[in-house]
Amino acid sequence: MRQTTVLTNILSLVTICLASIPFALAVESNTKPYENNENQAVILMYHHFGISKHPSTNIRLEQFEAHLEHLTQAGYEIWPLTKVTEYIRKNQPFPTRVAAITVDDAYLSVYTEAYPRMLKRSWPFTVFVATDGVDRKYPSYMSWQQMREMQKNGVTFANHSASHNYLIRQKPGENKQQWKRRITDDIQRAQQRLKSELGHAPMLFAYPYGEYNSLLAEVISKMGYAAFGQHSGPAGIRDDIRALPRFPMAEKFADLTSFKQKIASLAFFIETQTPWDPSIDRNNNPPKLEVTLAHQHGISTDQLTCFASGQGPVDVEWQNKQKTKFSVIASAPLPTGRSRYNCTAPSNEKDRFYWYSHLWINLTKEHKK
Repeated sequence: MRQTTVLTNILSLVTICLASIPFALAVESNTKPYENNENQAVILMYHHFGISKHPSTNIRLEQFEAHLEHLTQAGYEIWPLTKVTEYIRKNQPFPTRVAAITVDDAYLSVYTEAYPRMLKRSWPFTVFVATDGVDRKYPSYMSWQQMREMQKNGVTFANHSASHNYLIRQKPGENKQQWKRRITDDIQRAQQRLKSELGHAPMLFAYPYGEYNSLLAEVISKMGYAAFGQHSGPAGIRDDIRALPRFPMAEKFADLTSFKQKIASLAFFIETQTPWDPSIDRNNNPPKLEVTLAHQHGISTDQLTCFASGQGPVDVEWQNKQKTKFSVIASAPLPTGRSRYNCTAPSNEKDRFYWYSHLWINLTKEHKK
């Protein structure tokens, strides 16, 4: 009798365990739709908050609220930018759904609008400070005292140059050595002001206007900075630490549908990109871009689509049968100023796209006809 009772209990226990397995698997499937490790984090970049007179760099408050709510509901981890940079330097995979939030220029609306909303969620973020504007007490900028208050609550302040000039551009009559000395002094002055007012400053640098070239990147690299542009795309562990991408968030391109696609984007496995330097002139305009993928696992290469700024879709030419190398060239010359080639391809994960952006800078003045 006793043996029968024991056997019955064991069978009941096994039945309960087996019955619970599908439920456990279903819960696991629902809560972890992505792989456990990923090759990128998404870095967001903002400027103004609720300042409608600057639509090209402003985010409407209802848009910003929607962004923060989606990050919360979708379970994103908001990391300090220093931690994201450390992972990229070490080529270390990220956990799922990692994002970092950055703001350029230290405008007053960061303190009055963004900071309270971030503080409420206990989320870290990084402000890149153009220090001359703060020192001159421009009314549109935060004060050092406001920044000290924010710093006590986990906000990081980093280098955006002192002058916020177009750093890659040499002045008339200025040779490369003079340019290099001027730029180095500008960046060092900003770093010193941050340290003097706030006690310390991380070795992070955001290019003013997102402009960089090989010469400026070399200066930044030798000084020991990780640097950030304004070209779209997730920051992958294979990306060049001298010019990591960020998604610019301005009201025209910040609707929630677009935001959800960007925050869930994946980094291409890029082996090489030629040229790396974004500078172009009359002799190489429109510029040809060649990209070699380390591999194409998970990428729907047949659906790779590229766009040129102001021109829409452009042809993608595959250079080999394996579809690991492709080239892109715009159909017409790019205008003076900044342009981009943006390339996307669906992944084998639902509603997720691989995303890559290449910056171009044309300093050639257009001739009036």
